Amino acid sequence: MSHSFSPAYFKKKFAALHIDALYESFPIADINDLPALLDTHPDIEGLSVTIPYKETVIPLLDAVDDTAAQVGAVNCISIKNGRKKGYNTDIIGFEQSLVPLLTPRHTHALIMGTGGASAAVAYVLAQLGIPFQKVSRTEKSDCIAYGQLTADIVSSHRLIINTTPVGMYPHADAAPPMPYSSITDQHLLYDLIYNPEETLFLKRGKENGAVIKNGFEMLQLQAEASWDIWMNANR
Repeated sequence: MSHSFSPAYFKKKFAALHIDALYESFPIADINDLPALLDTHPDIEGLSVTIPYKETVIPLLDAVDDTAAQVGAVNCISIKNGRKKGYNTDIIGFEQSLVPLLTPRHTHALIMGTGGASAAVAYVLAQLGIPFQKVSRTEKSDCIAYGQLTADIVSSHRLIINTTPVGMYPHADAAPPMPYSSITDQHLLYDLIYNPEETLFLKRGKENGAVIKNGFEMLQLQAEASWDIWMNANR
């Protein structure tokens, strides 16, 4: 369960530190295949978890870090003596990459998506004291539908974060539906996607003068946070 970014990133890191280790991808069809995967590879000491398993993996773990438990999503697992503990390093990566871009005008946020990644984003915004509105394909008790996004809502929510895979390669011609004409140079658009480097979501924001940020730095920061967890767990 690995993001495609991670194997190359950690291969380079292992080489630089002269560590005899491998970081491999283990695509699985169902999260309930995890126990069999670990039985087949008893030497695994840690795992990265990507969509769509960040939430459904939790019942299969022996323990969950307090912050990850609050968020309800796990993207990093340490394994020691057969004991699996879950963490959420998306929180660290998102916060550290977002905060330098914030200004006093970013008082309200829109979060596109309701999956595990959006939970980490919501947690960070709550910690920063930034009220947010979640947006999804269908209206729910805690979110509105894309069709309910008005020009006024977009103009008053000057921080907009896409946590969905919409616009990810190879479907780079897609973007979350919203009235992009209401975006101005007062907005900050953040996309957790890093491939392509500039999604259609970001391009449309940029065309209207918005500050834009993709998810590459967040990915690097969460990878380093995961590395620290794995190293500390296995000392």
